[in-house]
Amino acid sequence: MEFARVTAIIRPDTLERVEKRLQALGVPGISVSKTKGYGEYADFYRADWMTPFVRVEVILLESQAEKVAEAIMHAAHTGLDGDGLVVITPVSAVYHIRTLKRCEGDVC
Repeated sequence: MEFARVTAIIRPDTLERVEKRLQALGVPGISVSKTKGYGEYADFYRADWMTPFVRVEVILLESQAEKVAEAIMHAAHTGLDGDGLVVITPVSAVYHIRTLKRCEGDVC
């Protein structure tokens, strides 16, 4: 089975909606971290242009990645500049540290 990582950079105020949507989909786990940056939207009133965002990462079966990406987009969408982005990247292997075993399919 192939794995993928879905990484989303979203507005901090949309995180709770994204979390609830992913829980409703049965996503078994996510990682969340604070980040800042600029892209299409920059905070021109700050010296470094940086805007605070949240990074959400999910590693799951590749077959589920599009569904999760769409769920994140719908939950995080406000229609305003700076809504963020979602990226899907392939993952070559996943290992579970507790068991020291490589994950195969849904089994970790």
